[in-house]
Amino acid sequence: MALQIYNTMTRAKEVFVPQEPDKVKMYVCGPTVYGYMHIGNARPVIVFDMVRNYLEALGNEVRYLTNFTDVDDKMIRKAEEMNITVAEVAEMFISAYQEDLTGLGVKPATMNPRVTESMDMIIEFIKELEEKGYAYENGGDVYYRTGKFADYGKLSRQNLEELHFGIRIEVDSRKENQEDFVLWKAAKPGEVHWHSPWGNGRPGWHIECSAMVREYLGETIDIHGGGQDLQFPHHECECAQTEALTGKPLSNYWMHNGFLNIGEEKMSKSLGNGLLVKDIRARFKAAAIRYFMLSSHYRNPLNFTEEALLSAEKSAERIALAESNVKHRLELAPEGADGEASAAVAERLAAIISSFHARMQDDFNTPDAITAVFDWVSLANQTLAKTDAASADFAALLKTFGEMNAVLRLTPEVEAEAATEEIERLIAERAEARKNKNWGRSDEIRDELNSLGILLEDTPQGMRWRRK
Repeated sequence: MALQIYNTMTRAKEVFVPQEPDKVKMYVCGPTVYGYMHIGNARPVIVFDMVRNYLEALGNEVRYLTNFTDVDDKMIRKAEEMNITVAEVAEMFISAYQEDLTGLGVKPATMNPRVTESMDMIIEFIKELEEKGYAYENGGDVYYRTGKFADYGKLSRQNLEELHFGIRIEVDSRKENQEDFVLWKAAKPGEVHWHSPWGNGRPGWHIECSAMVREYLGETIDIHGGGQDLQFPHHECECAQTEALTGKPLSNYWMHNGFLNIGEEKMSKSLGNGLLVKDIRARFKAAAIRYFMLSSHYRNPLNFTEEALLSAEKSAERIALAESNVKHRLELAPEGADGEASAAVAERLAAIISSFHARMQDDFNTPDAITAVFDWVSLANQTLAKTDAASADFAALLKTFGEMNAVLRLTPEVEAEAATEEIERLIAERAEARKNKNWGRSDEIRDELNSLGILLEDTPQGMRWRRK
């Protein structure tokens, strides 16, 4: 079996072959942090967490980046509305976002680069585009010259002539062509800004991801992911920016998840129809929300209803109950757990895990993979019904379930696991900050950990942590 991924660029399933054996470079566009995460945002978060988990289950080391856009027009408006600084808006909603990730059982990314911490690399990227003739300045704004990049539109299958009819474009007399997009925005009086060769300003949206990908992952990555709505213009513009400089593909595989709809409309903050994750988490555990999200293929649209979540909750509870009962049975009689499982149980478990992988390797077909999980539930319940079942059978059951659940994360303990992973990520980031004598960031992380109820202790063996 070989993993096949549907590549948006080619509109076909392709065998996944990373550039470097057993190592995957993966980037997923993160949020603009001007509000709380809504349930529509949670779909790509959970989908690409699952993708990353499965790649790791196949033995790959995954370097997984997702960014924070922490300066933006919407953030400036939010700061004015709340009468606080843009930086304070960012810290408030990044903290809330990370809390939601933990509450959804999502593992921390390898790195979360922020736009405000990446300004030098962004400005350098724009300068290189300008030197090559792909960018031009007008009145302190810098635009990308789309007409010079012959492949503009290849990802979304659009061409420049059709864009006039298919996309509403606000006429801007400063542009050579109306399809040109902004790389650098001149600052208005009183706005947050950075110094640049073109005057004070801030970056456009699309350039941020191109610069971060090149800086932290290289010129070509293995997988670039995001929601379907990012395919155009955001990902199209990323391709144009990066490939104009490198002459190489930005990503070898492009993945896009379908919309989460409420009624007939896509969920989004801008439409005002987004249900907040923090409110949904108050009613439903991570296992139920993840089950709901993964019960449909990631490329298909998914309709959100309370009934669907309640159904997902019941299904997740069936899985958790079976696992709990198997664990309990093994705890009652642990002797012989390291022995061989019975032939009947071993044979069925081999078929279950083979089926699970076959379905996951078909473009991450999670709804069918969940069918394999319920085959496991049936086998677990049948084995539990036998008073003479061997401990080795229960140990084998747990091992197989663990392999599947490491990918899907459908049981209650995933929230605690995610919390521990986030704490360890923060401690590692603090250690790096201290190594680089970045005392301000070190103190920020210490305060963040303290707010989470985590105490740090220096020991001869290194830093340790414990809960208050």
